[in-house]
Amino acid sequence: MSSLLDLALNSDAAPTPSSAYGNDARTPQMRSSSARPRGPPSESAGANSDVEGDPDDEIIGARVPGRRTNAPRTDIPKVVDVTGETLSLRFQEFLENYTEDPSSSALPASSAVPTTDKYYIAQIRGMRLYGLSTLYVDYTHLLRHEDGILAAAIASEYYRFLPYMVRSLHNLIAKYEPKYFRQHKQPASTASAAGTSSAGNATSQNESLNEKTSNQQTDKLFTLAFYNLPLVSRIRQLRTTSIGSLLSISGTATRTSEVRPELSMATFVCEICNTVVPNIEQTFKYTEPTQCPNITCMNREGWRLDIRQSTFVDWQKVRIQENSSEIPTGSMPRTMDVILRGEMVDRAKAGEKCIFTGTVIVIPDVSQFRVPGVRPQAMRDTANTTRGNDVGGSGVSGLKALGVRDLTYRMSFLACMVSPDHSTPGQTSNHHLTGQASNILASLGQGQIESNATSGEEAQEEYLGTLTAAEIQDLKDMVHKPNIFMRLVDSIAPMVYGHQVIKKGLLLQLMGGVSKETPEGMALRGDINICIVGDPSTSKSQFLKYICSFLPRAVYTSGKASSAAGLTAAVVKDEETGEFTIEAGALMLADNGICAIDEFDKMDIADQVAIHEAMEQQTISIAKAGIQATLNARTSILAAANPVGGRYNRKTTLRANVNMSAPIMSRFDLFFVVLDECDEAVDRHLAEHIVGIHQHRDEAVDPEFNTEQLQRYIRFARTFRPEFTDEARETLVEKYKELRADDAQGGIGRNSYRITVRQLESMIRLSEAIAKANCVSDITPEFVKEAYNLLRQSIISVEKDDVEVEDDDDEALLAAATAAEQEADAPMDDQQDASRDRTATPAVAPREKTKITHDKYVAMRNMFVKRVNEDQEETQDGVEEEELLIWYLEQKENEMETQEDLEKERTLAKKVLKKVVKEQYLMLIRGEGLADEQGQGEGNDKAVYVLHPNCPIEDIA
Repeated sequence: MSSLLDLALNSDAAPTPSSAYGNDARTPQMRSSSARPRGPPSESAGANSDVEGDPDDEIIGARVPGRRTNAPRTDIPKVVDVTGETLSLRFQEFLENYTEDPSSSALPASSAVPTTDKYYIAQIRGMRLYGLSTLYVDYTHLLRHEDGILAAAIASEYYRFLPYMVRSLHNLIAKYEPKYFRQHKQPASTASAAGTSSAGNATSQNESLNEKTSNQQTDKLFTLAFYNLPLVSRIRQLRTTSIGSLLSISGTATRTSEVRPELSMATFVCEICNTVVPNIEQTFKYTEPTQCPNITCMNREGWRLDIRQSTFVDWQKVRIQENSSEIPTGSMPRTMDVILRGEMVDRAKAGEKCIFTGTVIVIPDVSQFRVPGVRPQAMRDTANTTRGNDVGGSGVSGLKALGVRDLTYRMSFLACMVSPDHSTPGQTSNHHLTGQASNILASLGQGQIESNATSGEEAQEEYLGTLTAAEIQDLKDMVHKPNIFMRLVDSIAPMVYGHQVIKKGLLLQLMGGVSKETPEGMALRGDINICIVGDPSTSKSQFLKYICSFLPRAVYTSGKASSAAGLTAAVVKDEETGEFTIEAGALMLADNGICAIDEFDKMDIADQVAIHEAMEQQTISIAKAGIQATLNARTSILAAANPVGGRYNRKTTLRANVNMSAPIMSRFDLFFVVLDECDEAVDRHLAEHIVGIHQHRDEAVDPEFNTEQLQRYIRFARTFRPEFTDEARETLVEKYKELRADDAQGGIGRNSYRITVRQLESMIRLSEAIAKANCVSDITPEFVKEAYNLLRQSIISVEKDDVEVEDDDDEALLAAATAAEQEADAPMDDQQDASRDRTATPAVAPREKTKITHDKYVAMRNMFVKRVNEDQEETQDGVEEEELLIWYLEQKENEMETQEDLEKERTLAKKVLKKVVKEQYLMLIRGEGLADEQGQGEGNDKAVYVLHPNCPIEDIA
């Protein structure tokens, strides 16, 4: 019993021997448990409520004269953690004297903070300036101090030494910012001098309340945050040996709870004698004083929480999942709960890949006790007590019936620091801070560089401040290189041979356009969506895998194995609280990144509909289980699909080749069709490339820029916000008109998909992305032309069969066929006679019809229709046949060399005119009478062509 009492005396809330004995005597807590660490002796006069002595020595009963009470014992020596005291002095000396070379700070110090060469003293002054309570300690500084002895001690026994380090921080704040420290310091309690009368105790309580300031309920608890640890562990690597030590883990946040207040330091009032008991530390659960400090009271159960005198901190629980690149094949992803407090809340958003620094703790797995409809909770078990009111809270009841295998514990992570993880697989983390801890994380902005910056210049300066001098120089060299756009394209996916057009599109997708907002508050997306459609074995999935490994925030999923809820968001019930919460899907996890969906055509149509809103409005609306929410899904979609039937059929449209709905096809900015065509030269180079990779591995590929250089360049380029010049705006309008005209010339269905206003917005986004890739702020006509060419190359033309045009002699054959049909309607006897006549008369062998390509026929048809339409609008009359033929031959004069070519083209033009008349684009009028379907009139008057009433002139003009 004495050893437990000695441990209890080390609580930082207990200056007297009567400190928190009852708490630990009932439930001993080891350092490696989930309870908070024991603090060093505090200077505060407020004591945890307790009375020394063994509770078994008490005489329980009503308070009557003659009741024996236990007087406080003063002969119990305090146990001093010599190692902790020594570390506290060393750590305080480190914080007070550490200096850093001012030139190594990329960000200038704030002018409102007095300049000093002492790194952490300047940060303490910055805490007062920004009103913060967290001191950020660079672990690399500790490694350089005293040969890393202090760093090793903190890393191995972090949970044990944390109260001593916090006390060192208190001493420094009280020394260098005494006014700021006094403003938020917990006041000493005057309850120890409270009298036995209720009136006197009420008076002392009011005096204690008046000592606090008006905002005392939001007192700051000064804490430490460590970052830049040399090693980042994986969730799968955590074992019990890591409990209590300082380490960093990397994971992707999949679920975040709401920010709630957590009772940190509580003040209780005895309901019997009104004695105030302050500074009761809450150890992950609601902890009451074990006994009233008033000797004449000895209350153990009747406590009232004084909220005005208590201190609350922000609290949040984040569910993280191990990164997709760290999951072994065939294994389920591991998850872990992370506890965030104070200024660390809301640092990790759902879908972000973050590095959490802190320690592993162990908590009981209360969810194992859940019975359907019953929520497990801690309660006082006083039904079977035989000793009166000396039994405290007994926790969850029914544990004695559980075996070792039934009562389980689970590990959680208590984080002191959250930082974004921008490292790629296999690369070291690079999340260092500079200059007053990056001016105290830019007043809690923490790395929101490109998303929330008001201007491009500010974002550029902020990002450059995170780079070293060598990295900045390398970035400048890349920006000033000639033809940087094509150099970057050649460095994208170097393991894939060829496909330069697709690599251009992927680079522009990584750059992205400029997100805008209308005066009405409507958001216009700047992300670029790309779909790759092609034959098997054309590197579609390789592009998706490369993008997911390249970006720090990219999610890879397969279409057939993904549901609508898995792509958007799911509503799940929390296993501990029983409340419904939203769990992020793939699109939310890829917020501000790229979501790669393979086998997109294999998705059910109902699941494809779920991402309509995310692709255009970039939001996800949910109305499930009483939750109505609109969530951000600012992500680019990179989809890969196989054609229907396995091979792409160029004689049909893209809509017929892929299993997609028309609305979702219109939301893709670029469609790339990859065909596996036989070409001897291409096949030879491709085979040499693949064999070289298998033979020489990485040595076979030598791109100009490596992955780190590309990542730095893209992050820098994304800070630009280019704008259109007047010349570029005019060029954009002209190019859009050309696209519409080309679409109309081919008629309905000639191109892979129709050109709409969404393609105009696609050209705008592509032009902005090209300007970003060149790191310029103005969009020139050359950039618009490049975007136009890229869009034209992505619109693959649909091949059509050759068109047959009729000869003049075919009309006689057509008349004979008509007569034969009339004979078929005659009576049976006449039919037999006609059959004998036909048998006797030999059939005329049909002549071979003239064939031309579909493209040539469409071009000739459109020329004739436009010429007739223009003449008819001017003169209200048609065009004579001879005049129309002469005009057409004049247009084709440069393509004909001999008189024979001229005659052939004239004959072909007459045949095409007859087919155009038959297809009801034109009508042929001879004189004043209407010609028949074959264009033959009764007289020999000149023929005149006019538009047919059913002619779709809007699709041609």
